[in-house]
Amino acid sequence: MKELAGHGNTIGEQTLAVEPVKPVKSKTSERSVAPLARTSNGAKLSAQSAGGHLTVEEQPLEDTVVKVFRCSKVVKGGRRFSFAALVVLGDRAGTVGVGYGKAKEVPFAVEKGIKDAKKSLHKIALAGRTIPYQVEGKYRATKITLVPASPGTGVIAGSSARAVLEFAGVQDVLTKVYGGNSAKNVVKATLDGLLKLRSKEMFQSLRGVEVETIKRW
Repeated sequence: MKELAGHGNTIGEQTLAVEPVKPVKSKTSERSVAPLARTSNGAKLSAQSAGGHLTVEEQPLEDTVVKVFRCSKVVKGGRRFSFAALVVLGDRAGTVGVGYGKAKEVPFAVEKGIKDAKKSLHKIALAGRTIPYQVEGKYRATKITLVPASPGTGVIAGSSARAVLEFAGVQDVLTKVYGGNSAKNVVKATLDGLLKLRSKEMFQSLRGVEVETIKRW
């Protein structure tokens, strides 16, 4: 026979005390989850818990391999190969860098090149989709001329110069290479030309005069 008395259960002569069940609070209800939003250009927005202000993260960097070089060394047992990678890194918004890495395998060489490019990032002065004015870059026996172009022209350049210009954020430009056309020289000459560019604000601060912008199109 089972008898129920108060809050205890009586089974024969033994009495079992039943404790009341406490309500369990959910951890998720106590935390305030910060929502994530995405802007039109793909940048993530995170909400801060203190003031609720939105902070835009930096635009991610993209990389591309311009060329992979193979070097062979003749030893007693045969030939040993090593590889070198020429890498361009940029955010397509005015920041670009060039890196060079060497290793026994291609993936490790590319990884070293990316790390080297991150150490030498440069800010380029742009004028919308193109460059402010005509400029000439030089490295060793290679010269390159960069000419501003009207919207819709595109990047008229070879593969080596195109990589630097596109990842720097230039969308309309005309180029002409003189002298040597090796990938290393062309990339470094293109970067040298971009580093010579100055914005309107830079000229005003350096000369102390007002500078007027001439619109070509």
